[in-house]
Amino acid sequence: MKSLLVLSGGHAYEREPFDQLLGSLGDWDINHLMHPEAEEAVADGRALDADAVLFYDMGGYTFADDWVTSRPPSEAFRQAIMDRFAAGRGAVAMHHALAGWADWPEWHEMLGGRFLYTPGEVRGEKVLDSGYRHDVEYSAEVVADHPVTSGLPENFIVTDELYLAEIFEQDVSPLIRSDYEFTRDNFYSAALGISGTLYSREGWDHPAASNLVAWHKTIGPEQAPLVYLQFGDSPQTYQNPHVRQILANSLNFIAGENP
Repeated sequence: MKSLLVLSGGHAYEREPFDQLLGSLGDWDINHLMHPEAEEAVADGRALDADAVLFYDMGGYTFADDWVTSRPPSEAFRQAIMDRFAAGRGAVAMHHALAGWADWPEWHEMLGGRFLYTPGEVRGEKVLDSGYRHDVEYSAEVVADHPVTSGLPENFIVTDELYLAEIFEQDVSPLIRSDYEFTRDNFYSAALGISGTLYSREGWDHPAASNLVAWHKTIGPEQAPLVYLQFGDSPQTYQNPHVRQILANSLNFIAGENP
């Protein structure tokens, strides 16, 4: 049986529906760890031998007093992740993992993008905080013939949270795009949201951004595979059969089993 290490925590989610999603994936021996135990377990080498790793976590943040502070992961955690990729073994990152470990820039280079809760710097350029929009119904368009998209229709409907974020589109292979307009007027400021002004874009002039919601890339000389899926905010998304299919495909791809 294939082994799957799932990391979660740092961002709220509904555990039972998420566990049902994991249970729909097929023949996997699943080890699901939450932070802070997840960080400690990875640092101890738990990630290196798993056939696949799913990052559904958002590590390194503390939310308090209408603001957020961040910290980098432990050096042992970072080294363990790098060791996995250096061995040519990949991972799937899902939804809010794009925001995790704000103080570890290399993590976002490996992922192929970054969601920012506060204004910051990305690749030497000052950027605004990212945008979010809950419960968007959109049409997802498959744009690549790839093992990750095998069995999916050309277009399918998803209702989920979307991000207006920094996507390094020139460094990734697009898999799925959204027909939603990724412009400032369709999203809300993350920084305003955590400061107590939910669903606001006042004074926030974020530029338009990529409509990619799934991509594949490789990491390092060993070409370790990485799949990012923006899907995954709520039970409605977990239950979507097409989301379940693409997640199952992605994990099988990472484990070296292609349809």
